[in-house]
Formats: sequence, structure tokens, C-alpha cells
Amino acid sequence: MKYFLGSEFLSGQRHVDFLVVDNSLTENMKIQRILKSTFLSAAIAFASTAFAAESKVEAEKPEFDDLPSPEFSGGKQKPFKPKDWLEVTAKFKVQLSPEPESKTAEEVLVKWYVAVKNPEGKGFLKLTKSITHINVPLNEDIVTSVYISPASIMLLTGSSKGGKGSVEYVGYEILVNGEVKATGTNKSPDKWWALASKSISDSSKVPLLAKNETPFAAMWWDMYAEVKQEK
Repeated sequence: MKYFLGSEFLSGQRHVDFLVVDNSLTENMKIQRILKSTFLSAAIAFASTAFAAESKVEAEKPEFDDLPSPEFSGGKQKPFKPKDWLEVTAKFKVQLSPEPESKTAEEVLVKWYVAVKNPEGKGFLKLTKSITHINVPLNEDIVTSVYISPASIMLLTGSSKGGKGSVEYVGYEILVNGEVKATGTNKSPDKWWALASKSISDSSKVPLLAKNETPFAAMWWDMYAEVKQEK
């Protein structure tokens, strides 16, 4: 709050006004503004959550198999002997309520976990990969996948064939709007990747790859969920 304090010279001929600011009132006004701003932000966040579409995901047990490198026609052909990739897949279906006019889910995050035999000793290596799928069609079976390259299979097995023999567990989590809506594993225990284990250790030695990072990127396009490009 501001107010004026009058004063005069001893001669009484001149009057001077001094501006005085009440600091305590100014601080109170600042606090009130901060509280109002905080309340407004909380209200907006609550409204966004309240009106977000409810989601449901149905998902099947993951599968994995060896898949030879594809051969494409056209251009100059070069002879080569296809090596094996390891492909891990899972079929899922997304539902939203209310259903948007686009009939799609903008983003669906899949977190993959694969435990492979440790080539340097006992136990298993846990490999992980997060893949964001975009424009996922609703109410329709769609496939998510992850891959291990022939070079990585060679590292794990000493051979360019038979990568599936090195796999012990595969599992996944499917998230919509940051919430886990479905999980799956090829065998018990459920959510093995989150359990403490002396025989399974985290590793980045062998990379898991999204479909768009492999020669299968343009294949079976309508069956597989579109992958968001990483920047």
C-alpha cells in the first residue's frame, strides 16, 4: 500500500509530499499472487487429468524366433548368405474412452526386457529397450517388436545362427499416458525384470533394436505399430 506524508519547511511557505510504501502490505500482496497462481496451475492439472481418456490395453504372450536377413530385388545384386536376426514380438490392442475422432492413440510406450545367456560366464544378461509407437489404431490387433542383430548373436553364441537358443526370458510393459496398462512374459515369474536376482544382471553390451533400425523396417508395414523416430 502507498500513502503520502505531508511536511513543511519551517518558513511554512513550501509543502512537500513524501511517498511512503508499507513493505509488509507489499509482501502480503506478493504471497497472495503466488497462492492464486499455484491454485490456478493445480486446477488446470486436475482438469487435464479428469478429462483424459480412459485407456485399456489387451496384450498377448510375447514370442521370439530366428529371422534371416531379407533379400531385396532391384539394383545391382550382390551375393551373400543371409544370417539370422532374433525377432521378439507381442500383439496388443488399445481402447480409449471417449474414443477420439482420429480413432488412434497418439503414443504408446513399450518397454522391452530380454534375458540372454551370459557368453562370459554363468547367469544371464538383461537387455532393455524403450520404444515409442505413434498413431496406434484403436480396437485393432497390432504388433510391437524388438530385435537382436546377427553381429550381436555372434557375440552371444559364437555362431551366426540360432540366436533364439541364447534367450531365457522375454517380457514387456505397455504404457499409455505414463501408466502401465499391460505386461507380458514368455514364462514365470511375472515381471521377472523387476525382481532382485543374483543370476540376472543389467547389460548394455548387446543392443536391442527397434524395427526401424533393422532391414525389416519397411516390411509387414500394416501389421506392426509405427515407431517414433529418435532424435
